[in-house]
Amino acid sequence: MKIIISPAKKMEACGDCLPAGALPGFLDRTEILYHRLKELTEPELKELFKANDRITHENFLRYQTMELGRALTPALLSYVGIQYQYMAPKLFSWDQWDYAKEHLRILSGFYGLLRPDDRVLPYRLEMQAKLPADGKKDLYGFWGDRLYRKLADEEAEGQRNRRRPCREPGETGVILNLASKEYSSAVEPYLEPGMRFVTCVFGTLTDGRVKVKATEAKMARGEMVRWMAEKQISDVEKIREFHELGYRFAEELSGNDMFVYVKKS
Repeated sequence: MKIIISPAKKMEACGDCLPAGALPGFLDRTEILYHRLKELTEPELKELFKANDRITHENFLRYQTMELGRALTPALLSYVGIQYQYMAPKLFSWDQWDYAKEHLRILSGFYGLLRPDDRVLPYRLEMQAKLPADGKKDLYGFWGDRLYRKLADEEAEGQRNRRRPCREPGETGVILNLASKEYSSAVEPYLEPGMRFVTCVFGTLTDGRVKVKATEAKMARGEMVRWMAEKQISDVEKIREFHELGYRFAEELSGNDMFVYVKKS
């Protein structure tokens, strides 16, 4: 099983938090984006980012001085946001960290697909940014099916190494989607037969309807990753037992490819 999550807009460098691993697997593609971004003026970056002057200037300077090969911060420890606060990866035990390295992958507009210990630099580039590059009009076109293909290859390798078949006949692997629509849309269109794609929905049950609030959903996604790492969950069906932050699995609202968790308003 591979778990996919979104990045956060805010990042920090932390070279001495934990030993970092290798450089990201799609660094050659990242180089293309980097040189494209380095060409842009501050007004052009501001329009691309839809950000204020301070954020724009900070990232303009980043792209003028960035040396991708000198990155030191493990990816999972570089992002600062609500999801990552509730995940609390800096407090992981070694077993939790090993679990994350095996199962967790971060989708990124700039780096493509990141393992938790991949070495990264702070950047700003959301997947939905309208950045033409390499003959494509946006980042979805730029990355194409590469992110899914990498996930599928890693999942197939994991299945072989564990020598443990999937639960369903004809199932080749499982991707657990804890990413936002912006990021899961870089993977989901390319799914092949046999690859099970399970999306988790976290909401409040009000008058019989599930209402999803973005901030609370981010909290729940981070909490679920932390819980899965603590419990060493390798079977997607086991996540039905998740009951943190007041959520409970709603069998009657869920299906094979969508697990719904609700709490009362």
